[in-house]
Amino acid sequence: MDLTDIDLNRLVLFRQLMAERSVSKAAESLGISQSAVSNALAKLRQQLGDELFLRSSMGMVPTTFAEQLAEPINAALDILQEGLNQHSFDPASIKRSVTIGMTDIGEIVFLPALIKRLRSEAPGIRLSTVRNATANLQEDMESGRMDMAIGFLPQLKAGFFQRKLFRQDYVCLFRQGHPLEQGRLTAAGFKAAEHLAIMSQGTGHGKMDELLTKSGIDRNIILTVPHFVSVGHILQQTNLVATVTETLAASLAQPFGLTYRPHPIKLPDIAINIFWHAKVHHSPLHQWLRDMIVETFGKTQPGTSPRQ
Repeated sequence: MDLTDIDLNRLVLFRQLMAERSVSKAAESLGISQSAVSNALAKLRQQLGDELFLRSSMGMVPTTFAEQLAEPINAALDILQEGLNQHSFDPASIKRSVTIGMTDIGEIVFLPALIKRLRSEAPGIRLSTVRNATANLQEDMESGRMDMAIGFLPQLKAGFFQRKLFRQDYVCLFRQGHPLEQGRLTAAGFKAAEHLAIMSQGTGHGKMDELLTKSGIDRNIILTVPHFVSVGHILQQTNLVATVTETLAASLAQPFGLTYRPHPIKLPDIAINIFWHAKVHHSPLHQWLRDMIVETFGKTQPGTSPRQ
């Protein structure tokens, strides 16, 4: 198919439907009638030879083909939007408060570099963070109390977009000079060690604990803490071992004299993304912030399409 056969407005509509999962909501967001949305979708279905969206009790569910199209379409539209707006937005002149949802891991990994960029390029922005594991995360983003969120957030569904930063693996983190530092870390050595467990409610880390249990790994957990802030201090002065993400391990290793090894148990990597609500999708400020965050952190760590 040639690009001249495709109406750009239909691709914009496609992206909005991926975000909203509703013809009426997409029509409202785009400022057009529901019949216009239905007609444009019918033409796009005919051109692409796929239903794209199927009606269900959960709204308009994208087909497999639509999900495959989402990322390249979103990326192309973002590049075009960025080019059109490049002379109309000056971050240095903005004076505004911005709130980003992230975990304490996110604060350790992202905030130092993020603050440095903001002070250099947008000194009028005042940044606040809130925990993105709270039950009202979706409501806060819908209302505008939270501008965006960063992390592993599978609970964010219709009405939200996402853009990938990086994927990361889990590793074993412990102090330098630990008996496990010599040689390859084995499953037997992991099981025999004394462990620090971090039970951070509402985060992706809890899934890792479930997988370890399902793998038949019965850790000798000596200490359990509800957050990651104290992990470096604890491991520095004990023989405990913690299973953490590679980005966190890399951030803590040098300041606390720690080292880390590939995890001996096969655990799936996790995706760290930026999430934002459809209502701020076209905001020049939010577009600039998202681009800046992707430029700073995207795919540079160990390890965009609408989130449905």
